[in-house]
Amino acid sequence: MAWRKLLLVSCFSAAVLLALLQEGTGASVGTSQVARQEAQEGVEQKIFMQESDASNFLKKRGKRSPKSREEVNAENRQKLWADELRREYHEEQRNEYENFVEEQNDEQEERSREAIEQWRQWHYDGLYPSYLYNRHHI
Repeated sequence: MAWRKLLLVSCFSAAVLLALLQEGTGASVGTSQVARQEAQEGVEQKIFMQESDASNFLKKRGKRSPKSREEVNAENRQKLWADELRREYHEEQRNEYENFVEEQNDEQEERSREAIEQWRQWHYDGLYPSYLYNRHHI
């Protein structure tokens, strides 16, 4: 009986506490809207550039004008880096495949060696070295 009273009191106190918290957050809505507007203005300032910076950015180089030496070097470095990554990847794949093939060949050799050994044991006629392998053809 006592645990029922304790459970009822704890549930009632939790309900009262939740009701008070909801009323407290409802009163602070006005300040959060102002804060959101200020944050949005800060984001807009980060996204958009000044007019002078934007025009200089677009005037930097036309489509048909030749690339500067720095641009060419940067593009070549990126191509070389991509080629290096591609070469390392294919080398790693080739090494993995070679290891796999080597393991398969080793397993096959071991199986055939075991089969030959079993055949020799089955056909052994008591003579050593066995008669079948030391026949002299006249």
